[in-house]
Amino acid sequence: MIIIGLVIFYVFTPLLILHLCHRYKFVNKLGAVIVAYLVGLLIGNIGLLPSFSPMLNDFLLTNPETTAKQIEAMHASGEVGATDVLAFKIYSLRDMLMSVTILLAIPLLLFSANISQWKNLAGKTVTSVLIGFMSVVLVVVIGFFIFKLEGTKDLWKVAGLLIGVYTGGTPNLASLKMMLEVDANTYILTHTYDLVVGVLYLAFLMTVGQRMFHKFLPKFPISTNEDFGDKHFGDDPFWGILKREKLVPLLKAFGIAIAIFAVGGALSLLVPKSRVMVVVILTVTTLSILASLIPSVNRIDKTFESGMYLILIFSLVVASMADIRNFAGLTPGLFGYISLAVFGSLFLQVILAKLFKVDADTTMITSVAFICSPPFVPVVAGALKNRHIIVSGITIGIIGYAVGNYLGYIVAEVLSKL
Repeated sequence: MIIIGLVIFYVFTPLLILHLCHRYKFVNKLGAVIVAYLVGLLIGNIGLLPSFSPMLNDFLLTNPETTAKQIEAMHASGEVGATDVLAFKIYSLRDMLMSVTILLAIPLLLFSANISQWKNLAGKTVTSVLIGFMSVVLVVVIGFFIFKLEGTKDLWKVAGLLIGVYTGGTPNLASLKMMLEVDANTYILTHTYDLVVGVLYLAFLMTVGQRMFHKFLPKFPISTNEDFGDKHFGDDPFWGILKREKLVPLLKAFGIAIAIFAVGGALSLLVPKSRVMVVVILTVTTLSILASLIPSVNRIDKTFESGMYLILIFSLVVASMADIRNFAGLTPGLFGYISLAVFGSLFLQVILAKLFKVDADTTMITSVAFICSPPFVPVVAGALKNRHIIVSGITIGIIGYAVGNYLGYIVAEVLSKL
């Protein structure tokens, strides 16, 4: 019953959020994505939902392919309690919702893309990627020497984990755990802090970040007023989406998105598990861009808004996973190191972007693609009201996925000798 209730909550709460944005101007200015994050954080931290016991948490980190049947068997043998069984079901639900919503959202968001405008972005995007890599590596290395004095265990391994996850994503974090033989406790602490600091980082970028960076960096070279302008208050972009003349073409778009999703999923079966996310996102993005070249698909109205609705579901799910009950006994030195890696690399990236005249939106989406990985690119693009940066952001994130393991391992090995 709890699982069914959660599904209903995650799927239909965005309707309430959009209604509030439509009715109240101050809520609209805050933004639907921000509100979704706040609601998710509230749900995840008021004690309504169970969390894993330390034993099950450790078990899942070393056995990531565990199934619900295995958990049920462990419960029958007395190894875990009923609360752990429910917590695992909730975890599985969230994981499924995150995957489905983001992989369906990407095609819907890209179907209306204007390919002809991308030629104006290429040069600065490449510059921003190089700046992003340099910023993450430099700040993580500096942080290693700063926090080495704190006596944090195996800090060189943590440095490798941070470079992997902040140039790629969670798959790189998991891969580097095995490559560097990171113990379970260190991995749990790093992963937990990464989740919570990441939520704070996203909240900053999606609220005041753009306005703050516009004081130092150029604005995006293409007008984004047509994407999400102030006209969306009162003249709601979601209005009329269920009318027959809008809904029937949208169902066609959803069908194409599901087909693209299926192709990506099928191809993922042919590659190692560590590369599944790279292959799926790359396939989905490429096929979505090709589909956007078909006029009958490109002209379907409300595909972008439909994708944003799925992004709101994704945002609710992600934010509800940031459970502060997991913070008992965590070390302040490690928290400081991770905070420095995230916000320090962003600060350095802004300084270098100023020198190389990279615009604010490209700088921010590059940072997001590295720090949070490709699935979060559409989330932040929506908050920035700029659909033009979605493709470049996803591409940057995929480059990070490919490079993250190598870069993290090399830097960790070098630091271990110092």
